[in-house]
Amino acid sequence: MSHGNKVISIWFFIGALLLIYGILITGAGIHGLAHPPTTEVVLSNLHAAIWWGALLIVLGAVYLYLYAPSRKNRS
Repeated sequence: MSHGNKVISIWFFIGALLLIYGILITGAGIHGLAHPPTTEVVLSNLHAAIWWGALLIVLGAVYLYLYAPSRKNRS
């Protein structure tokens, strides 16, 4: 996709998706802490949604930073 003479990398959009998914998954994990399930869930004490959501947020932020259209093209 071209914006003027700048090219926007597909990795920028992937970073945005990772960030959005990370925020949603982390939010679901925090909601799960506030409202625990009534039935026993295996390994629920590890809070996997919070960990995976945080990882996706970090990865998404890194991709957004590295592939931002405002950064100079180094090729």
